[in-house]
Amino acid sequence: MSADKYAARKSSVILRITDREGRPVPGAKIHAELKKHAFLFGTGAFFTVPLAMSNDPDFFSAAPVRDKNDPKSFPFAEKMAYLNRIYEEWKGVFNYGTLPFYMGRYEPEKGKTAQVPTLKAADMLHADGKSVKGHPLCWHTAAAPWMYDLPEEEVLDYMLYRIRREIAAFKGDIRFWDVINEVVIMPEFVNEPAALPKMNPITRLCRKIGRVPLVKAVFDEAKAADPDATLLINDFNTSPRYHDLIRDCLNAGAPISCIGIQSHQHQGFWGMEKLQEVEERFEEFGLPIHYTENTFVSGHLMPPEIVDLNDYKVSEWPCTPEGEEYQAETLFTMMDYLFRRPLVEAFTTWDFEDHQWLKAPSGLIHSDGTPKKSLLMLKEKLAGEWHTSADLAADENGCCELYGYRGDYLLTGENGEQKLTLAKNMGETRVVMG
Repeated sequence: MSADKYAARKSSVILRITDREGRPVPGAKIHAELKKHAFLFGTGAFFTVPLAMSNDPDFFSAAPVRDKNDPKSFPFAEKMAYLNRIYEEWKGVFNYGTLPFYMGRYEPEKGKTAQVPTLKAADMLHADGKSVKGHPLCWHTAAAPWMYDLPEEEVLDYMLYRIRREIAAFKGDIRFWDVINEVVIMPEFVNEPAALPKMNPITRLCRKIGRVPLVKAVFDEAKAADPDATLLINDFNTSPRYHDLIRDCLNAGAPISCIGIQSHQHQGFWGMEKLQEVEERFEEFGLPIHYTENTFVSGHLMPPEIVDLNDYKVSEWPCTPEGEEYQAETLFTMMDYLFRRPLVEAFTTWDFEDHQWLKAPSGLIHSDGTPKKSLLMLKEKLAGEWHTSADLAADENGCCELYGYRGDYLLTGENGEQKLTLAKNMGETRVVMG
């Protein structure tokens, strides 16, 4: 086995080829094909929610004026055709999708939730063999307007109820949850939006009981609701403040199972020095790391003086050929580095479509659904350098070794086929052929 820069993503297993009676089959020939990576390659999959409601034309209405540059403003049938087309493009590449659970959108009126369309989207993704994450269960931004006047005790009670409700409803489809989002600034974040000039309810709650008790409360509730779920804390603040918060929460017994790191790089690539610094800072905990929200623009960069990315308001932010090259180069510089780090288990490019969050050209497809260079490069990687396809021949004892990327395989022989999940430390496994 030669040196391999992606060895952290791979494992080996001895396949013992037998017939149905358990007798070895010397010289048996087996083809092993990776069908689904264990590593999670994802994007935001918000567009699957309206797609999953394709049998309900009233779910969202057509825009009053058709915009030739925005297929979502087209009549219903054209919208569905567009969404179906981009979903086919998406699911041919990605194995992981994030669905929206922002409280203000998911439950704008108490008790009236978006559970039905979101559950249909989760069912669809799960049926297509994709892993799904819910984002987020608790966050100070996008709070529900009706919660603003609740006292802190009721805010906490409802958030815990909400966590139980969502995890129970989606338990069969969603294995990953961003339990709480952006806690580092949570007690400092005061207003949103202008129509509600009050301190948002989650900030008030966080100020009253403290960051660590709040994190522990929501994680304890999520863990009780689904002990097998992967529960993330997630933040854009990658400084030592986030590190220290995680340390304090773990010391308090919060059942955090995964660290989420955001990198919205609208002002340019972090650079390798910062990327390595961030990665090493959070590897210290020995927990799995997910890069949860990553954006790379394919147009002009946001001015460096902007502190809060949400403050940058533009009417148009076009994609350019030079920008596409830059996006592909920076995206793959980061992905390639992280794909080699043993504790990194997921990478989510936040926007699949262009001009979603902040109107940025940060998608992997153009507004008309055609792929950008970054998507084409990812396809090429997943079909080539980041793929395992091997022809194996058993020895005189019916044994052969499979070495490849961890994930789900289809093993095919002359007399049948068998599925196999290649994981760490497998040793030997029996494969029945014939």
